[in-house]
Amino acid sequence: MIEGLKPYPDYKESGLPWLGRYPSHWVIKRGKSYMTCVDQRSKSGKEELLTVSSARGVVPRNTAKVTMFKAASYAGYKLCWPDDLVINSLWAWGGGLGVANHHGIISTAYSVYRVRPSAQIVPRFLHELVRSSAFNWELQVRSKGIWISRLQLTDTAFLDAPIPLPPPDEQAAIVRFLDHANRKIDGFIRAKRKLIGLLNEQKQAIIHRAVTRGLDPSVPLKPSGIPWLGDIPHHWEVRRMKNVGNTKIGLTYSPADVTDESGCLVLRASNIKNGKLVHADDVFVRKDIPPEVRVKSGDILICARSGSRNLVGKSAFITPEFEGVAFGAFMSVFRSPWNDFVFWVLNSNLFSFVMAQFETSTINQLTQGDLNTLVIPFPPRDEQLGIVKSVERQTSSLNTAIARTEREIALMQEYRTRLTADVVTGKLDVRPLSAVLAQAGAAAHLPELPGASEAAPDEDLTGEPEPEEAEA
Repeated sequence: MIEGLKPYPDYKESGLPWLGRYPSHWVIKRGKSYMTCVDQRSKSGKEELLTVSSARGVVPRNTAKVTMFKAASYAGYKLCWPDDLVINSLWAWGGGLGVANHHGIISTAYSVYRVRPSAQIVPRFLHELVRSSAFNWELQVRSKGIWISRLQLTDTAFLDAPIPLPPPDEQAAIVRFLDHANRKIDGFIRAKRKLIGLLNEQKQAIIHRAVTRGLDPSVPLKPSGIPWLGDIPHHWEVRRMKNVGNTKIGLTYSPADVTDESGCLVLRASNIKNGKLVHADDVFVRKDIPPEVRVKSGDILICARSGSRNLVGKSAFITPEFEGVAFGAFMSVFRSPWNDFVFWVLNSNLFSFVMAQFETSTINQLTQGDLNTLVIPFPPRDEQLGIVKSVERQTSSLNTAIARTEREIALMQEYRTRLTADVVTGKLDVRPLSAVLAQAGAAAHLPELPGASEAAPDEDLTGEPEPEEAEA
């Protein structure tokens, strides 16, 4: 906890599950008392195109990770202005809302709310409140639908939500405090991510050296004829992937096939982290799954298509825990007797080189044909086993350091979430510290976090996934 933050001296009960006790001088009114719904349309569609990011709020679309195709024309799209509250009605429950800093156009699937002049709301305070983990309770219970991916928040439901509001000067103090706190937290996370990048570079160098040159530095070399590979030991071979094993493409399914955990798990890119399978953003389907799209223990799962070029090629071993589940259409599975070695080849500089050749392409993907024709180094089996053992030993400590650093980032993100919720709901009184900050500057009173550095403008330091924008 930042030194100097204490509860307010006097509270009263709100009767709201997500709010509980709140400062006695604050007021609670329905959203419709503060805001009106606005629906103004663009005639030309030439204004700046905006989208709503769960991580950063309302941002220019060209700065967000939006993977949906753009519309042919944006005439008729909704308009918003700075200080308008914009909500993706289908993603409100997932954090798809925020107060705009830009004038532009947004999807007609979004809602725009404008603060009444008499409401005395500081726009940035409203932004922090409606995006807080506490207020998310209201967004979830007011969003209705059959499937969680289809929950919708109507204008009536949102405007009927209770909004706790301190006096305007106190709202400004809260915003000032959160600005300074977030600057320190962002600097800490930025420094830790740089450290992870350096550790991954060191890990990549160990892997690449081992799978392309072997473990004996004195062995004679020969040209491989492959640009990314360079020279290899003279007694090694090079083989195409199709001559080493078999590549299979994944399951195609529709939203109507998605069900609860009683269905079959479908592995996707979100299930791969640091070369291992994890349960993250799991999807289950109810349809019958043919054997050819079910994985076996020892298979290598490869991300073959993604909205991000950096994700294409990331891979993981199928462990016994996941045997028999399905894998999605944007994924491929490679199966061979030499997968223990091939896995490390796939985690060398191979895919970095291959994806660089797609720099002018708008589609980031590796087809089954692409994977089959990839040429990889292929040493004798005894050397493969030695390389695998050596790489696992050398990268073990690096993996531990990366995992520890990622945990530090996660804890800091949790701290940010809790701090913001406590401040905007009145659990902590920031007025004394905010007044000091206004007079002397934040640097003198907020503690420095180890390794903190300034974050770049608009840099996503939350680690949260971006939703796909729904085009109307």
